[in-house]
Amino acid sequence: MLGLLAFLSFALALAASWLLWSRFGRFALDQPNARSLHERPVPRTGGIAVLAGASVALAFGVAELWLPLLLALALAVVSFLDDLRGLPTRARLAAHVGAAAFLVWYVLSPMHPLEMALLILAVGWITNLYNFMDGSDGLAAGMSVIGFGTYALAAQLGGDASLAALCLALAAASAGFLLHNFHPARIFLGDIGSIPLGFLAAALGIVGWRNDLWPLWFPVLVFGPFIGDATLTLVKRAIRGERVWQAHREHYYQRMVRAGLGHRGTAGIGYVAMILCAAAALFGRTQAPALQAAIFGAASALLAAAAVWVDVRWSRRSDA
Repeated sequence: MLGLLAFLSFALALAASWLLWSRFGRFALDQPNARSLHERPVPRTGGIAVLAGASVALAFGVAELWLPLLLALALAVVSFLDDLRGLPTRARLAAHVGAAAFLVWYVLSPMHPLEMALLILAVGWITNLYNFMDGSDGLAAGMSVIGFGTYALAAQLGGDASLAALCLALAAASAGFLLHNFHPARIFLGDIGSIPLGFLAAALGIVGWRNDLWPLWFPVLVFGPFIGDATLTLVKRAIRGERVWQAHREHYYQRMVRAGLGHRGTAGIGYVAMILCAAAALFGRTQAPALQAAIFGAASALLAAAAVWVDVRWSRRSDA
């Protein structure tokens, strides 16, 4: 049944992606600007295809996960309006934090208010960072394939069929979309895709933690390359006193593309980092606490070393 689910989700997302860029490509175009990495207008409606493919999971017994799905759909509607017309930043953030708050409250209550507040902020941050990281061909879609695929495997090993089915559908749908999004990309996720996917990466990570399928650090490490890049970039910009909410081209993956690795090279390095983090997370989730801490620490150190490598490479390019 899971094989059939994966095939249907992949095929539907693949077909929908083709239809969206070939027949409706003139709608919701992402126009190149000074902060873009692309040079021609590209449709940003690919998230519709991913969500359509993932919806196949509803026929495979995932109704108990109705809340994350409903909130992700609500965020998709808000994000689509933003893609079409542009919404105030405060309105978007209010929707993101509101969805995070309702999810955390419903799934984890009763919980200490401080712990709940921290988790709400974490869900809101991951929701947004997924959008920040969707700026290079194939990168965010590849993260979805690897990240949600890892969730699916861990959930299946833990005996949670519903969570495994939903995560597998998300991974398969992202793979179908990726065939049209890999460089040169013919279609982008857009906010309608990146925001719901970021929310689901955080929300389903919390659901798996609540269901004792994995420790809380597990989803953080699975999506570690994304979280690390976005967080380090934000902290550095804040230290320099820059407006952190404004678009820019200072993410590590953006500098990798601009430094000569290109979209394909950057995606390839990103995929390797994602797979290594996912493998470490899968191995460590059932180990003793001390070993779990060591694995998480070692993986974090490797990501930090990769960030330093990019910083040095970029510095030499700038000085040349």
